[in-house]
Amino acid sequence: MIKRVYKFGGASVKDADAVKNIARILKADHTDDLMIVVSAMGKTTNAIEKALSQFREAENELSINALSDLMQYHEEIMLKLFDDENNPVFQKVADLFLDLYLNLLKKNLNYDYHYDITVSFGELISTTIIAAYLQTQGLGAVWIDARDYLITDARFRDANPDFDECRLKMQNLNKNHSGELVVTQGFIGSSATPKSTVTLGREGSDFSAAVFAYCLDAEEVVIWKDVDGIRNADPKKFDKTVKIPHLSYQEAIELAFYGASVIHSKTIKPLQNKNIPLKVKCFLDEKIEPTVIDGFSGFIDYCPSFIVKEKQTLVSITPKDFSFMNEKNISFLFGIFNEIGIHANMIQTSALMLSVCFNNDKMKLESLMLSVSDKFFVRYNDDLQLFTVRHYREGVEEAFVKGRKVILEQRNRNSIQLVFA
Repeated sequence: MIKRVYKFGGASVKDADAVKNIARILKADHTDDLMIVVSAMGKTTNAIEKALSQFREAENELSINALSDLMQYHEEIMLKLFDDENNPVFQKVADLFLDLYLNLLKKNLNYDYHYDITVSFGELISTTIIAAYLQTQGLGAVWIDARDYLITDARFRDANPDFDECRLKMQNLNKNHSGELVVTQGFIGSSATPKSTVTLGREGSDFSAAVFAYCLDAEEVVIWKDVDGIRNADPKKFDKTVKIPHLSYQEAIELAFYGASVIHSKTIKPLQNKNIPLKVKCFLDEKIEPTVIDGFSGFIDYCPSFIVKEKQTLVSITPKDFSFMNEKNISFLFGIFNEIGIHANMIQTSALMLSVCFNNDKMKLESLMLSVSDKFFVRYNDDLQLFTVRHYREGVEEAFVKGRKVILEQRNRNSIQLVFA
């Protein structure tokens, strides 16, 4: 039975030494009840996104050389991992790159559909390499295709798992499991109707791990990061940060909702529903105590947490007729947001206006304006910054604000949100 799910992100598999480090961690552990969920290597997803844009914008077919840097990157990793260049993994990866190239050529497809069937190759390639390497290390790894088990709707680039269907598939996986280390992909799944590769949204590998854990009735999930746990701010943006050793599910959901980058926003709820603890551990030193997220219901004295989201669009919408921003108008607008796939990071309403802050996305913004322009005036600013303080205490934001112009401000009992130009 698979009872534990480990997730390794792109930074933990970015080069040959990192892959060897995973093998070292696993060798020190018992793996007979373990599944590992793995992301694409390093910045592979970004590189495939760039190639996708190039192919779709090109008038003529681009050469496979457009992928040459990415192919060379993976080949260099394999040459450092495998002594025998005749290992079947080299041909398997070459075949995957050929399939990726052929998919890139389908540039007349709907963009979101085209995105999912191409970007998903990052995870297929990384797990193929890692499973093969772990086999050479005597770990008995078995590669499985996440798309055979993680079944979703057809909402491309932001698919929603069908938990009932996933559970049926994964119960069979558990039934047939006989102690092998299972290696699978994060971020990707398969829609049932129509049947196609889908992705769960950027950074969705955490969510994949949670879905597998939920459906397999796992006892714990461990997310391996290059940090010592969850901190109250991003150390790259703030000089002084504090490690948070223990979080309730509710607090973790709030932090993820506001944009804390260490955890994908959808990850926690499936684990909360099954009371499966989540640990955030450091793959650079596994002896460091992890941050633990669980169902603890007692009082935890949380310090203020600072969350910064870059590249934000602020849209302000006002009715063209004599109506107010009432329940009918709000309901209509949120239906449009849902249809387009706009996730609000901040919402503010007044008598005549609805303001929504969301991640920059030119295509979604254009779709929104086209969908509502007959009934509403729309104004927007993009490339903004959203700053959130969770467990706000008077004055803690001053060092970050530093006299900058605040476009929008919102407070509640626990948090403050500020939008900066």
